[in-house]
Amino acid sequence: MEIIPLSAKTGLNITELEDAILRYLPEQPAHFPPEQISDRSETFMAAELLREQIFRNFGEELPYVSAVRIERFQHQARLIRIEAVIWVEKPSQKAIIIGKEGQRLKSIGQHARVEMERLFGSKVYLSSWVKVRSGWSDDAGALDSLGYGQG
Repeated sequence: MEIIPLSAKTGLNITELEDAILRYLPEQPAHFPPEQISDRSETFMAAELLREQIFRNFGEELPYVSAVRIERFQHQARLIRIEAVIWVEKPSQKAIIIGKEGQRLKSIGQHARVEMERLFGSKVYLSSWVKVRSGWSDDAGALDSLGYGQG
C-alpha cells in the first residue's frame, strides 16, 4: 500500500497516483473487440443522446421527470430512421419541452441528431414526440419498458 498526498486544486501528485494505480492493476486480455464502444445497444445509445439534450436544455428539474423511449430504430440505405417518444408526467412539462411553436423540441432533436450521426457514422432521420404519462416514474412496469427496471 502506498500513501500519496494529492491536491485536486493544484494537481499535485496526480501523475504519481496514476502510476501507482497502474502498478496494482492486473493485465488481462480485452473483453470486447476494440471497435465496440459500449455493451449497450444502438437503441439505448440513441435514447441517451436525446435525453442528454433534455438535460442540457432544461437545467436541473425537468430532466428527472422525463424519459426517452425509442419506438423505431431502422437501418436503411445510407440512413438510420429513429422515432422517439419523450415521456413526461404532466401536460405543463410537455409544453415546456415542446416550447413556443415547437422550437425547443426542434432544437433538442437537431442537437441529438448531430450526436447520433457522429456516433453511428451515418445520416440519421430523427422524429420525436412528447407524451404525458402520469406517474410513470413510480410505475415498475413503465420503468421496465423504458429500460430503467431491475430486470
